[in-house]
Amino acid sequence: MKLLVAGLVLLLIVEINAEWYTFPIEAVQGAWDMAQAYRDMRKANWKDSDKYFHARGNYEAAQRGAGGRWAAEVISDAREWSNGKSGGAGDTEEDQEANRWGREGGDPNRYRPAGLPDNY
Repeated sequence: MKLLVAGLVLLLIVEINAEWYTFPIEAVQGAWDMAQAYRDMRKANWKDSDKYFHARGNYEAAQRGAGGRWAAEVISDAREWSNGKSGGAGDTEEDQEANRWGREGGDPNRYRPAGLPDNY
């Protein structure tokens, strides 16, 4: 347990660098962006739109800064891990590719399905 806590602290120190005062705010905002993308995905209920919303949530969170990128990575990894544990691991690697694409600043529209309404 001590090793886990030490690892988390080290990760936070490395991620935060000199921007320690904005990191927590960016992380919360990034988590909000991820949640909004998830809500939009559920609301749209559009076939083959999963990857688009993965990329969009990660993209918007990463635009917040280091804290947003960190939050997007943690949330995405946790979601894919839980999907794998519950037996829904069929497209986990494809989802992770879309997550990375968005976090690295790639245009989420690469994954946009045809006909998805413009308000998404």
